[in-house]
Amino acid sequence: MGKPSKKSFNKKPEDKLKTFQKPSKKPFKPPPKVNNASKDSSSIQLEDDVPDFPRGGQSSLSRAEVDKVRAEVDKEFEKENIVLKKTKKDRKKILTRSTDDDLGSLFADGNSGKIPRFANKITLKNVTPGMKLWGVISEVNEKDLVVSLPGGLRGLVRASEAIDPLLHEDMKADTEGDVLSAVYTVGQLVSCIVLQVDGDKNEKGMHRIWLSLRLALLHSSFSLDLLQEGMVISAYVKSIEDHGYMLHFGVTSFTGFMQKSSKDSKMVVGKLVQGVVKSIDKIRKVVNLSSDSDEVAKCVTKDLKGIPFNLLVPGMMVNASVRSTLENGIMLSFLTFFTGTVDIFHLGKTLPGSKWKDEYTQNKKVNARILFVDPSTRAVGLTLNPHLVQNNAPPSLVKVGDIFDDSKVVRVDKGLGVLLEIPSASIPTPAYVNVSDLSDKEVKKWEKSFKEGSLVRVRVSGFRSLEGLATGVLKTSAFEGSVFTHSDVRPGMVVKAKVIIVDSFGAIVQFASGVKALCPLRHMSEFEIVKPRKKFQVGAELVFRVLGCKSKRITVTHKKTLVKSKLTVLSSYNDATEGLSTHGWITKVEPHGCFVRFYNGVQGFAPRAELGLDPGSDVSSMYHVEQVVKCRVTSSVPAIKRISLSFLATPARTPEDVEVKLGSLVSGTVERVTPNAIIVDVGIKGYNGIIAPEHLADNHGLATIMKSVLKPGYKFEKLLVLDLENHNLILTAKYSIVNAAEPLPADASQVHSPAVVPGYICNIIDTGCFVRFIGRLTGFAPKNRAVDDHRVDLSESFFIGQSVRSNVQEVKKESDRITLSLKQSLCSSTDASFIQEYFVLEEKIAKLLHSGNKSSSLKWVKDSSIGNVIEGTVHEVKESGVVISFPKYNDVFGFITHHQCGGSTVDIGSTVKAAVLDLAKMDRLVDLSLKAEFVNRYTENTGSKTPKKMRKRSAHKELEVNQIVDAVVEIVKENYLVLSIPDANYALGYASIYDYNTQAFPPKQFVNGQRVSASVKALPDSSTADRLLLLLEAVDTSSAKRAKKKSSYDVGTSVQAEITEIKPLELKLKFGSGLHGRIHITEVSDGNVSENPFSNYKIGQALTAKIVSKSKVEKSSNIRFELSIKPSVFADKSVACASQDFSYSVGQNVTGFVYKVDKDWVWITITRDIRAQLYILDSASDPVELQDFQNRYPIGKRVSGYILTTYKDKRLLRVILHPLGGLTDDSETVTSHVSEGAIIGGRISKILPGVSGLIVQIDPRLSGKVHFTELTDSWISNPLSGYHEGQFVKCKVLGIGRSGTGSIHVDLSLRSSGSNRYEKIEDLKSDMVIEGYVKNVTPKGCFIMLSRKLDAKILISNLSDDFVSNLEEEFPIGKLVTGRVLSLEPLSKRIEVSLRKTSGSKETKGDGDFGSLHVGDIVSGRVKRVESYGLFITIDQSKSVGLCHVSELPEDNVDNLETKYKVHECVKAKVLKIDEERRRISLGMKASYFDTDVGTGTPANHGSDSINENNSESDEETPFEVQEPLILSGNGDHPMLAEVESRASVLPLDVSLDETEDSPMDDVGAQSPEALDNVTKTSENKVKRTKKKEMEEREREIRAAEERLLQKDIPRTADDYEKLTRSSPNSSFIWLKYMAFLLSLNEVDKARSIANRALNTINMIEESEKLNVWIAYFNLENEFGNPPEEAVVKVFQRALQVCDPKKIHFALLGMYERTDQNKLADELLEKMIRKFKHSCKVWLRRIQRVLKQNEDMVQSVVKRALICLPKHKHIKFITQTAISEFKSGVPDRGRSLFEGMLREYPKRTDLWSVYLDQEIRLGDEAVIRALFERTICLELPLKKIKFLFKKYLEFEKSKGDEERIEYVKAEALKYLEKTRS
Repeated sequence: MGKPSKKSFNKKPEDKLKTFQKPSKKPFKPPPKVNNASKDSSSIQLEDDVPDFPRGGQSSLSRAEVDKVRAEVDKEFEKENIVLKKTKKDRKKILTRSTDDDLGSLFADGNSGKIPRFANKITLKNVTPGMKLWGVISEVNEKDLVVSLPGGLRGLVRASEAIDPLLHEDMKADTEGDVLSAVYTVGQLVSCIVLQVDGDKNEKGMHRIWLSLRLALLHSSFSLDLLQEGMVISAYVKSIEDHGYMLHFGVTSFTGFMQKSSKDSKMVVGKLVQGVVKSIDKIRKVVNLSSDSDEVAKCVTKDLKGIPFNLLVPGMMVNASVRSTLENGIMLSFLTFFTGTVDIFHLGKTLPGSKWKDEYTQNKKVNARILFVDPSTRAVGLTLNPHLVQNNAPPSLVKVGDIFDDSKVVRVDKGLGVLLEIPSASIPTPAYVNVSDLSDKEVKKWEKSFKEGSLVRVRVSGFRSLEGLATGVLKTSAFEGSVFTHSDVRPGMVVKAKVIIVDSFGAIVQFASGVKALCPLRHMSEFEIVKPRKKFQVGAELVFRVLGCKSKRITVTHKKTLVKSKLTVLSSYNDATEGLSTHGWITKVEPHGCFVRFYNGVQGFAPRAELGLDPGSDVSSMYHVEQVVKCRVTSSVPAIKRISLSFLATPARTPEDVEVKLGSLVSGTVERVTPNAIIVDVGIKGYNGIIAPEHLADNHGLATIMKSVLKPGYKFEKLLVLDLENHNLILTAKYSIVNAAEPLPADASQVHSPAVVPGYICNIIDTGCFVRFIGRLTGFAPKNRAVDDHRVDLSESFFIGQSVRSNVQEVKKESDRITLSLKQSLCSSTDASFIQEYFVLEEKIAKLLHSGNKSSSLKWVKDSSIGNVIEGTVHEVKESGVVISFPKYNDVFGFITHHQCGGSTVDIGSTVKAAVLDLAKMDRLVDLSLKAEFVNRYTENTGSKTPKKMRKRSAHKELEVNQIVDAVVEIVKENYLVLSIPDANYALGYASIYDYNTQAFPPKQFVNGQRVSASVKALPDSSTADRLLLLLEAVDTSSAKRAKKKSSYDVGTSVQAEITEIKPLELKLKFGSGLHGRIHITEVSDGNVSENPFSNYKIGQALTAKIVSKSKVEKSSNIRFELSIKPSVFADKSVACASQDFSYSVGQNVTGFVYKVDKDWVWITITRDIRAQLYILDSASDPVELQDFQNRYPIGKRVSGYILTTYKDKRLLRVILHPLGGLTDDSETVTSHVSEGAIIGGRISKILPGVSGLIVQIDPRLSGKVHFTELTDSWISNPLSGYHEGQFVKCKVLGIGRSGTGSIHVDLSLRSSGSNRYEKIEDLKSDMVIEGYVKNVTPKGCFIMLSRKLDAKILISNLSDDFVSNLEEEFPIGKLVTGRVLSLEPLSKRIEVSLRKTSGSKETKGDGDFGSLHVGDIVSGRVKRVESYGLFITIDQSKSVGLCHVSELPEDNVDNLETKYKVHECVKAKVLKIDEERRRISLGMKASYFDTDVGTGTPANHGSDSINENNSESDEETPFEVQEPLILSGNGDHPMLAEVESRASVLPLDVSLDETEDSPMDDVGAQSPEALDNVTKTSENKVKRTKKKEMEEREREIRAAEERLLQKDIPRTADDYEKLTRSSPNSSFIWLKYMAFLLSLNEVDKARSIANRALNTINMIEESEKLNVWIAYFNLENEFGNPPEEAVVKVFQRALQVCDPKKIHFALLGMYERTDQNKLADELLEKMIRKFKHSCKVWLRRIQRVLKQNEDMVQSVVKRALICLPKHKHIKFITQTAISEFKSGVPDRGRSLFEGMLREYPKRTDLWSVYLDQEIRLGDEAVIRALFERTICLELPLKKIKFLFKKYLEFEKSKGDEERIEYVKAEALKYLEKTRS
């Protein structure tokens, strides 16, 4: 392909083409002038230099060829440089030609231009997402497909991408879950699309291509209009109908139908089919297809309508013509507009020779199929392969690893490789050998070694399924070694391999051929390896044996025994012949045997009898997992993959003279007892007997006791032989097996269904239980047949060795499989054998226990036989009963339960006569009864002269076996019940609680006195331990009877029920025939008066209840019964109602029980369907109790309360614990339970900033405020320190108020005592010492809080005895201060306080200060304040302040006092005058005062006289004016200030301290020097002075602010910002500065927390301030979020909950636009358009986005907007859109919009004005004047036309000349005259 010119690519840099070939290592070196072009097009120009099979790492061209090509390119560049010097017109022509030549063939821009040198091919480098490929399925797996692609590539298709999601569920049902194998087959041709290409992390250079077969992606551009008749298209089978198949094409715009055909293969839903379009029904949008495979294969796509590029699909057949031949293929043109290339491996002949180009002359017509389509480069690949053209995959006649000796060389490609013809079966197969696989050594000029027609030996190394091309290797090393590929690997073969990786999982080894295998850690050695890297060294060559090869995953072993084994390898179940000896390794050790694994996954089982173990020894002590063992096959069933093994070298031989049969009975004597077995001597030569502990008895508990008491020498009379292991007999003593009515089966042929057979459980797994009989005969009980409840765990319901009765369900003779059921309903006992064995064995155990102890004989049993009356002494009285001792037997005790006391009371030491009910011989305990019926029964019998044995028989002569009797429970024992039969003269019987199959089940509960039904199973005799044995009757639960019984129980019916379960809130009952119901806790007693209503009830207790409700359970056929045992319900003879009336009133007392507790509420059930809720803060006032809220209300607790609110529709009440007190129906329930003075509980919901206090929640919808002074009892600093949000507090209600808007305000206090706070001003007195908190600070002083109602003012002069330099630092808000009351003003509630410690009385000051000073004294002091009229000086050694007037200063210092004197500067002055009455001192600092003699006193007198001359006049005219220099106390403020301020009518909170400016003292400060000397100044001058002072004060503030700015007085720490936020909590500017400060410190998380604080702190009415914070939050997450996009969205969702949605959307949109996140901005804007479609602002923002992105979509957006917007917004929208077009878009479109509006509204001057403004801005004077001429021709009112003429005139004045100006004036006059006339 020719190199594109520089200019063509500089003009269109976006037209860069992706390469289809791997670049060569040495790119061409372009001339310097065109380096940009070369850079842009390097991927294209180097495409021609890539070899077809780049495996050797060398260039495909020789050195000379490369140099030649470079020279040609250089010449071409020189020609282009010459052409560039021509005219512009010629350059455009060259540009067009160059572009067409280089890109035309790939972009289908025409059929003219330069032809590329090489055909495009698919490689890993150029496969990109979106590329469409044709492939053939090579593997169908359970979860994915493997597709063979062009160029030998492999692609993977996930199951989710292989089928359409819409058909997935239908396919699962149709294919029984095996979806992929039912839909796809190996060898099927498919069209696919590339989803992504990713690299393999484990191996460098390995890539995976992920594909999709979904038609929704392949057919995304298809529409009904583009389809043509005769076109081949793929579709899914959507459904199978009677006459055909409904089809789905992946798009929803049309569907298809295909008729059934006899040639159709098996069709399933989701199957991918191809068909030819026969007809198109555009009305119903249905496409009819034909599935004829021949027609599909021959159908050619025709260019009838001009097929677009995106409609090209791989596999499509087209008519093409040869355009030219290329070096590695040909170029074809097809479908008029398109061109594509065919590489050399897809030509019409599978074995093209060296002269293949001669067969493809120009314009030759051929049929081709599309091989690949790349939408990004518009490149198309085609194939002429005859198999593919016929729509069939090429045959695969060779296998990887095959060796062919006589392969013929067909073609030699210089620098690339050799094409061979392999003599495969039926037809030859082409094979290509790459240059790198020709020889082990590097050979120069290898082309001479291979001649066409010569024969070579080749080994197949791979196969390209799509091309039908094999890849081969000619290297000598390829023919050496036994393993070349995975297919050569055979299980059991010994191989050499090199270790390449060693890790914790094992080692990776590599064979000589490069095939890799895994040696697991457990197979690296015979023994366990802790450090595998020490055992295996990387690079070492070792010998291994192959264990197996599955899915190309080879596993090997290095176990020495296995590697060097000479025995036969067992790798198949068919090879397992009886007697075969081989090596294997143990994979699992069980108590009953070992599992052994062999090669290729074969495994067998060696039972315990074949392990060669000693009797009683443990299997795990002899064998361990991974141990290599030599074993012998004893039997094999390949069909079911079962192999039986033996570890014994020779089979065990049975003595010839003795024959032992399985199932026979033997006797044996105990030899020894081991932990795991009892060894017995059976008296048979050569045999020992073994009894497992669990086989000693049916009852598990007795078996354990029996084993503990067994001793050598004990003889078992009856033992049954279960199995024979070596020379050991496996025996059992289980009564159910030994005494079975029929012999147990030893073979499956002896088992029949249905039958109940006794056995024992030998194993339990999750899915069921294994039950064993005689020998190895085993049945299986699945879980659903083992228990009734599938939710239970089998390991908890059964145990290994348990005796069971099994019901045979199914027997499969061919596989010897027996299916059993263990359900109690099918396997319940029919006799009393279970309880019979219990009593017999108990007696044996008792004898064993006391056999060696003569003192503990069983003589007491004879004297205490059942039914006898014996005498004893009361030994002890316990809660559970009475303990009786017997004088004759010290170690035997009797026990009488309270139920058996018969109502009599006994005392300790008294003698009683009681009847024996039961004997516990092992425990030496006798159960007795004092009931008269038992005692009298014995007395009556003993009074008779009948012998004792005859009396026993006569006692039970009325009873018969299998007779059903009614019995009463007398005693409930652990394993059985002691029953009395009233109808048989209170005869005593015994019934088992458990059965064989229910030993591990929870026992059924019984209570004393309960009546039960039982059947007599055995009369008393020696075999039953002289007891009457009964069997409890099972309840009939058949569904038919149950359904019949349900209908007979109606509401109001009384039933006899039994308690089955006791829950905190209900009793579970069963009644009738398997019916269940419940008694709600509120249905036990009337009024819910009992704390624990269920305390008197027990499980199993019988009671009478009444049905009060009957309802059907949702989604079930069951019926829910509600029952009641309330006396009131039984007293009501009418039918009880299912629902209860909701008749509750506010204030009513109700009682219920807690049924649920959540975070804030206690939920109480009042009745079974009425609930109440108690709020957490209503439950207590103590914080400790509130904190323990959930623990204080356990489920079932009784709670009584008073109704606060009713919700009838919800049948819900809200209650509180205390009475409401006189609440009427119209009272406000919100605050009805909160009264002034009440003590209530609360929870702090917010801590307000500064001294604002706390917000405390006291109700779900009500909160109160705690004043800052009401936080603690005592005055402490920082009272908020002990509180935090969410804390529970105890509050006192101080007051409840209501605002004008209706909102309720509650004032609270957290103080426990009410003292030390002054609520009224009358409580204060002058000079009283008080405390308070600083509330506010001003330049004149501060305000303090004395209580929630009183504030006080402190002037700056009274803040401290010392000078206060910084008020805010020394008196921060919230500081605790102590002071004295100076003055009180009750009317205005003004209070003034002083914090000064010195007394402020005039007498004290006069004595202390003025007494030491005299006129004429020379004093020193410091400047306290500088004013324009003089200096205030603090005199040393005194606290007096004097004024040195400006007239008394030195003459040279009068001009600018502030520059001459500084505060705190030391000065010397002379006392000129002292006015003790007014407390003022006048000073002088003139130099003459210090030069004269001090003693004369002249200056002083003169000064005094001169001042006194003015006194009389000033006093007469201005009595409140001070004319003399004054003496000030403190800081210069006059004491009269307090008096003046107390007269103000405003509250202290609403006035600043600046009001002191109106005081007489300030008037003095404001006077000029002339005012002090001249007493005749008028009030007018006074006003001027006041204004002047205000102006000077303002200037000082400005100057201070400027100085702060000059000093950069900005916050520098977090504490500074915290102060600012407290002072201005609603200022977003401060919060944002704070966030920026933290971000500058990289404290991102803290910045987030500040943003959240700001949002919580800023008042909700400050919407704009909050919006600023949200915007900053967006920017923060966009910069620092992880990931930013998700973080921003989370903040955005939060903001939507609390802010105006539209404003928040615009804020986020602005952030996206500022950060150039255009995609997100566009998505958000689309959402805004849908959400706020009636907003003009949103649509205008969309217009701006469109114009900014230069998209031609304005008109479509305008149309959409006008449809959505209300009509009254149309003018605004169109106007703004037109303005935007003038500014950013196309002005002509803006003109069109304005013209359209003006046609509809021609007299709107505002539109004309805007239109004119936009045209004036553009500056086209001709257009502007034409527009003005149109406006002045309108017929408008004079006022409006005047506006337009004025605008016209202004334009001409700025742009026109005098002539134009006069013209406009003349037109205006004409219009005026016209309107007047």
